[in-house]
Amino acid sequence: MPHGLLEALDLVVARRAAGALPGDRRAAGLGAGTELAQLRPYTVGDDVRQIDPSATARTGTPHVRLHVPERTLTTWIALDVSPSMAFGTTDRLKSDVAEGVTSVLGRLAVRRAGSVALMTFGAGAPRLHPPRASKPGVVALQRALAEGVGADGQGDAHALGDALLRVGKVATQPGLVIVISDFRDQEHWTRPLGALRLRHSVLAIEVRDPREGELPAVGRLALVDPETGERIEVDSSRRGLRERFAQLEAERRGLVARELRRLTVEHVVLSTAGDWLRELGRRLR
Repeated sequence: MPHGLLEALDLVVARRAAGALPGDRRAAGLGAGTELAQLRPYTVGDDVRQIDPSATARTGTPHVRLHVPERTLTTWIALDVSPSMAFGTTDRLKSDVAEGVTSVLGRLAVRRAGSVALMTFGAGAPRLHPPRASKPGVVALQRALAEGVGADGQGDAHALGDALLRVGKVATQPGLVIVISDFRDQEHWTRPLGALRLRHSVLAIEVRDPREGELPAVGRLALVDPETGERIEVDSSRRGLRERFAQLEAERRGLVARELRRLTVEHVVLSTAGDWLRELGRRLR
């Protein structure tokens, strides 16, 4: 992985966090930090290291400084592991791109003393891997990614919406939410995503394959829906069929883009063709 690109992405993700990095948001209560919250007389049991020399000399009475504690950023990654993510016709599968993005962003999430959590969905009930910091967070992420995608016929059209609802329940403090999915055959995700957008910075990363947008003219094809297992046969040599296929796909992708734009959610599209990492860096600048 190019070191320079990783450093650039680190800064870009920091900006996308919308000020949720340590020191940029006030945390509740008092504790260790850099921002002064209170200056008061010393009482037995106070940390003597917090005694303020200036206030003590000025008043003749020992005074201690209390600070607003800094709160680290928690990054919540919602990862699509539904059967449709196991599709790919060019350099790699969609799941390969999704796992690569998850790995990169997870490593960036823990670089600034932050923590990363992973919610996988699309293969049974959503599964939460709770927030962890530093090396344990990266290790937990890699173990979860090693489980791969779901088997054919296990798709759930409500999986994305259910996962976002669950993230909204457990992510009580403002943070960064990253949704990585192909957004195919998913329903009822706009409302829970909009609710997350009210509290968190949200980034949607859509993963596509070129063959999902156009049907090649190769004669008769047997096509299987990975989400349902349904099988159909089509004659791809028919020009009208190919044009209709491309039109419907463009409409579906346009609908996803419009919904994300309406929710003011940052939208990045990555492909299984080419260098997805450099494209991610370019689109986030």
